Amino acid sequence: MPKIERFEDLEAWKKSREMTKAVYLVTSSANFSRDLSLKGQIRGSSVSSMSNIAEGFERGGDRQFLQFLAIAKGSTGEVRSQLYVALDAGYLMQSEFDEIYRLAGETSSLIGGLMRYLKKAELNGSKSKRGQGGSSEVRKDL
Repeated sequence: MPKIERFEDLEAWKKSREMTKAVYLVTSSANFSRDLSLKGQIRGSSVSSMSNIAEGFERGGDRQFLQFLAIAKGSTGEVRSQLYVALDAGYLMQSEFDEIYRLAGETSSLIGGLMRYLKKAELNGSKSKRGQGGSSEVRKDL
């Protein structure tokens, strides 16, 4: 099994990045310019998802990684909830909502899978299990 050397190799992080890019694209429209609070909130939630995956990975301990993944998963849920607000307020077309909601769901699933993998591996959080360079023996598709 190949080692994951960088957080950028994690599928969960890649999908979160894709979700964040889509959020930034739709929130750049004139529709969102009227609601700076929601715009900032949904952008912040999407960035939080991506950032917490990266930060947790870089911490080097699997227990901490799990904590940061839980935060990332929660932030992804926030994005989904905020999408409903944006849709109901008329800031998004249904197709935009559907696409970002799909990305958020996939992100959440990937994060959840990574969490289950780490829990199942019964890693104790020591760097000896993950390697001194912060790499982790994590399946490449997580």
